This record gives sequence, structure tokens and C-alpha cells, in this order.
Amino acid sequence: MTMRALARYDESKRIVWVHDGEEAMDFLRRSTPPKLILLDLKMPKMNGFDLLRELRSNERGFALPVVVLTSSIEERDIVECYRLGANGFAVKPMDMLDLDEVVERIARYWLSVNLAPPRETLF
Repeated sequence: MTMRALARYDESKRIVWVHDGEEAMDFLRRSTPPKLILLDLKMPKMNGFDLLRELRSNERGFALPVVVLTSSIEERDIVECYRLGANGFAVKPMDMLDLDEVVERIARYWLSVNLAPPRETLF
């Protein structure tokens, strides 16, 4: 559902979806750094906390914009994500129209308004 919402925001943007945290780290190591990482906390193999921890421990991954988009509303999860270096935290709404709006707002800011660091300084 998130992929569809992103595609509706701007079909010209390249969107990559990975199956788990290990695949995400492999992708980041071998590809051009993304402008934005939308991170779910509940991923197999390497959860979102571990991926964020590993990403932020790397000098080149430190500045990548990461917004957690998850179903968790647990205060401890929110606090931990920010402690680990997340740039934002949003809760996935259950309704598709609401999800479209949340994803569009995130994408509009991080892909259109925010000035990202030069790509050569990232992963």
C-alpha cells in the first residue's frame, strides 16, 4: 500500500522496496544512496531498530534521511527510534486514503523541500 501511495505522489521517482533489513543494508552498500528511507520496524532477519543502529554507526550512512513508517504507537518505540537517529516517526493509518495522505506529506517534504547532503558523502 505504501508503494502505491508513493507512486501516486510522483511516478517519475525511482522507488525500491526490499523484503527485509539485511536486503536493505545490501542495497545501501551497493547502490546510489536514496533520497529517503521509509523504514518499518517489523522486518524479518534484521528489524528496523537494528538497521537504523547499523546505518547510523556508519559515517556515510549517518546523514541519510530515515523516516520510520510503522504501525507501532508505543512510546518506547518512538523514543528508541529518535535515540538511534531517525529523522521522523509516523504511524501507518489503517485506511488507504489516510495512508496516501501521510505518505504524500512525507514524500513532499523529504523529496521536494528538504535539501539532502551531497550523495558522494553518503554510503
